[in-house]
Amino acid sequence: MSYNNVRQKVLITDDSDINRMILKNILEEEYDVLEAEDGVKALEVINEHKGMIDLVLLDCVMPNKDGFQTLSEMNRLWWQEDIPVIMISAENDQAFIVRAYKLGAADYITRPFNAIIVKHRVDSIMRMHMKEQQFADIAASQIIDKHQNNSMMIHILGGIVEFRNGESGLHIMHVEALTSMFMRELINISDIYRFTPEEMSMIPTAAALHDIGKISVPYNILNKPGRLTDEEFEIMKKHTVAGFDMLTSIEAYRDDPLIILAGQVCRWHHERYDGSGYPDGIKGEAIPIAAQLVSIADVYDALTSKRCYKDAYSHEDAVRMILNGECGQFNPILIKCLENLADTIPERLAKAWSSDALFKEDMHRIIENTLRPSTNLS
Repeated sequence: MSYNNVRQKVLITDDSDINRMILKNILEEEYDVLEAEDGVKALEVINEHKGMIDLVLLDCVMPNKDGFQTLSEMNRLWWQEDIPVIMISAENDQAFIVRAYKLGAADYITRPFNAIIVKHRVDSIMRMHMKEQQFADIAASQIIDKHQNNSMMIHILGGIVEFRNGESGLHIMHVEALTSMFMRELINISDIYRFTPEEMSMIPTAAALHDIGKISVPYNILNKPGRLTDEEFEIMKKHTVAGFDMLTSIEAYRDDPLIILAGQVCRWHHERYDGSGYPDGIKGEAIPIAAQLVSIADVYDALTSKRCYKDAYSHEDAVRMILNGECGQFNPILIKCLENLADTIPERLAKAWSSDALFKEDMHRIIENTLRPSTNLS
């Protein structure tokens, strides 16, 4: 099957040469076929052909890395969002089938292969996935159009706060990217929280405003190089409520979903899961999940960034400190997300920055040039 005269690619992963040959003979008339003899090789092939593989046929039982382990790794890397997987096995055991579907498999085919069934299942999954992608593209386009101007203004406002706070200009972008990472991983590993496509777009954008209330904090406290006194810290803590009040006092946008999320993030991103945070001391699921996501993202980036009052910790030290509870208690599911993402966070942050580097550099240049005191004043 092909669309727009481009043949789609199927990756067959099975440790049996005979099984791969049978499946290839069934599919090669209509699809370009790639092969892998185990899960390790399959992941390598998918990585080499990023964005070009349309479906994976994956044997459950293989040496080195079996099908379930491979499927779990695809989930961790978010590849399964773009590549549907059909599990194949000689096992017709209910436990195997349930496990495959729980890990996100699109279908399950048992051996010995029936050519008509294999062909029909592959064609159907391909067709369904293409329709899903088309709908997703349309929805994403509508969301982008709706929030493009809001997002631009939010980044500019957030950038102004960062500039006043003496930060590098990367903090907002990092928190936004990290929030998106944690949210996607949360969706992968848990069914407890559900997000609409619009919420998935808005929550990282709202994260850019998490510290907007710092506009109200006196400059000498905001940029104090040493430890804050108890009185100064009480003033600093008020930036959470100040940000919330700023956003919710805008009458015309009081009911706007983005402003509602941003208000939650501003007020509660310093709360902790055990109730030890501020400003309200709420705990557990009383803390909106958007604020929880931004909270752990904010702590990680604060630890790994240089500040006027401290040097930057290494990525490894920052992860260890959060996992050990040195930065307060977080939702156990988000801690699991951090554990799963830890090895890839630095690389993903680098990609998140470079993918939109020109816009971000221009934004920070404009902010700095506008706010920096003129050297020509006499």
